[in-house]
Amino acid sequence: MRKRLFITLAAFFVFSFYSLLFALDPPAPQAESSQTQAAKEQPSKLVTAIEIKGNKAISTNTIASKMKTRIGSPYQENVVSDDLKRLYLLNFFSDIKIDAESYLNGVKVIISVTERPIIEKISFSGINRITMKDEKLKLQLKSKEGQYLDYPTLSEDVGVLKKMYEKLGFNTAVIDYKLETDPQTNKVKLNFNVTEGGRVHIKDIITEGNKEFSRDRILKLLKTKRGWLFNAGILKDDVLKEDIQRVKAFYNKNGFIDVAVNYEVKPDAKKPYLLYVYIRITEGSKYLVGNVLVQGNKDIAEKEILKRLKDCVPGSVFSDEAMKQDVASVQGLYFDQGYISARIENTTSLNTETHRVDILYNITENQITYVDKIKIRGNIKTKDLVIRRELRIHPGDRFDGEKLRRSKERLQNLGFFEDVSYDTEDTQVPEQKDLVVDVKESKTGAFSFGGGYSTVDQFVGFIEIEQKNFDWKNWPYFTGGGQNLKLRASIGSVSTGFELSYTEPWLFDYPVSFGFDAYRRTHKRDTDLGYGYDEDITGGDLRLGKELSEYLRGDLIYRLDNVKISNIDDTNSELEQERGTNTISSLTPSITFDNRDSVFEPRKGNYLSSSMELAGGPLSGDKDYWKFSSRASHYFPMPHNASLEVRGRVGLASPYGDSDHIPIYERFFAGGAYTIRGYEERSVGPVDSSSNPLGGASMLIGNVEYVYPLFGFLKVAAFYDVGNVWEKLGDIGSSKDTGGINSGGFKSSFGLGFRVKTPIGPIMLDYGIPMDKASGKDTKGDGRFHFSVSNTF
Repeated sequence: MRKRLFITLAAFFVFSFYSLLFALDPPAPQAESSQTQAAKEQPSKLVTAIEIKGNKAISTNTIASKMKTRIGSPYQENVVSDDLKRLYLLNFFSDIKIDAESYLNGVKVIISVTERPIIEKISFSGINRITMKDEKLKLQLKSKEGQYLDYPTLSEDVGVLKKMYEKLGFNTAVIDYKLETDPQTNKVKLNFNVTEGGRVHIKDIITEGNKEFSRDRILKLLKTKRGWLFNAGILKDDVLKEDIQRVKAFYNKNGFIDVAVNYEVKPDAKKPYLLYVYIRITEGSKYLVGNVLVQGNKDIAEKEILKRLKDCVPGSVFSDEAMKQDVASVQGLYFDQGYISARIENTTSLNTETHRVDILYNITENQITYVDKIKIRGNIKTKDLVIRRELRIHPGDRFDGEKLRRSKERLQNLGFFEDVSYDTEDTQVPEQKDLVVDVKESKTGAFSFGGGYSTVDQFVGFIEIEQKNFDWKNWPYFTGGGQNLKLRASIGSVSTGFELSYTEPWLFDYPVSFGFDAYRRTHKRDTDLGYGYDEDITGGDLRLGKELSEYLRGDLIYRLDNVKISNIDDTNSELEQERGTNTISSLTPSITFDNRDSVFEPRKGNYLSSSMELAGGPLSGDKDYWKFSSRASHYFPMPHNASLEVRGRVGLASPYGDSDHIPIYERFFAGGAYTIRGYEERSVGPVDSSSNPLGGASMLIGNVEYVYPLFGFLKVAAFYDVGNVWEKLGDIGSSKDTGGINSGGFKSSFGLGFRVKTPIGPIMLDYGIPMDKASGKDTKGDGRFHFSVSNTF
């Protein structure tokens, strides 16, 4: 009995155990039936209808055309969601809702839209201080009549009006708007209402917390100014915010990298129209540069890299701006040697106890990159050949920063382009890239006419046709070949002139220039301008030139002139020997060194030129003489894009053969706009008994000129001129009065002037004050204005 009971209990426990296991581990799911699988693979329902509701001004076809959901296409939620986004992007609707319902064994898509109202009229009320008419005022707004109303745009328009009042000093003006909507037409009338309030101005600007720098130093950084006689003291929020950032940047530049700057504007308690601006500064500590380390460099020595670091060196003031300049300098070092893919990353470590910043430059040199192809872009008129022949880098060369810079200078010196830039394009070879030269062409042709007054030529009228990028083969446009053609005629009260000039810089595609000039010039007797006779010159020249090296050039000029001197004062016996007509035949070789950064507006570099003219002798002609001329200029770059030029000129001449003197029209003269300002034209040097200038056989001129740009078209200049002309070659530098009283020694002057860019060329207006007595004069005389048109700035 017990045994039977035991067996029964054991069987019960075994059955219970397996039941529990079955419950914890359910059987694997059976394969789905073919009916269930077929139901899941059934295609989505088709769109059987599309209904659009709520649209009035926007047609149903316009709305439907912007949707991808179409009748007959499968209904898909993601496509409907994209349709909703597309309709919102139209900016026609303020609200859009898309629903779906069953319809004809498919789905009907229902689009409900609420159109934005159309602005019917814009009006203003309460505006008295702004004198602008309503129609012109509407042009300042983004909201326009006939367009859909947009609330974000309305907020911007309120900001526009607010700024207009700020400029007038009405900072407390309150501006809001009112909308009147016609539900029938869905059009709205928009009215901007202004409560102008009173004009306010800044009474004072107060700085707090500044210890390292004075209040005056900080106030100089601000464009926001307190009100006084010559400043209205208007508060402009955006300008004041820029001022705060400017103060912060100033402190950062001087090592205060933790500086905090904020501001507060408070009205006067008794006079609320007076404002006080409080600038609160928490300077923090001043940080200097600690250790500077370089790692990752392999091909360029660390010593060479450290030489390039100029701003962030141990012991100097630390600033992010200075560190960026050093990174750019190291990047330039690698770029100059062909590593245009080199990466320079800097990390800093700040020590708050020593107030030092350690800098680590991590360099990834990568490989030297070579030029594969050179592509020219942006040139419409100018031929590719004209650009390519100025490049100093060629396919197969490694990328060289110096060659690229020089190529850009040469292209800019042509005067054909407003801008020249470079880009690179990848090729199939990693270490090769295509160089892209992108140019923006400027106007090179000009037809100009006008009139004016010059202290050299007095009243003069002119007409001129010039094409700096001429091409005689390119009919009918005649542009793009890089040649220069100029035709000019001028008629004045004392002088007339006609000139034709042509230059081909690459003769027969060889680096040899050829050109010619043909001219006729006359000048009437005018003692105020230093001419004691009438002069009539008809002639021309032929020119050849060749670049001997990158900065060295040689030229050869043959000149043939027919010169007539007449209308000489009968009392002037010294000029009587010049009367008559003579032929001048001369040959002038010259050599020029020019490494200036720009021929138009140089700021650095040197210009050295010397020429030796030989007239007569084997060249025939009526006058035999030789004449040496030389000029040397050095340009110093100065802060704020200013420049300082130091220039010296020397001239020496002597007759030979059958001639016993140098003709007056070939002598050297000084005084006036182009030599020593402050003196009358040609008045410095030997004179006759009537104080008429006679010129001389030797000349020394020195000029120092500082030019500062005020605006893009206007510069101011300060100058000092010194020099003289001596009668004989051996008298150069002598203080003896061999050519009339006060003719010896050096004459000097100083003054100020302006340089103005105009379509007819740069205009120079100078006022010079003489520091010495002019030749033949008993007194120094007053200062003089000099007004002239020059070829370059």
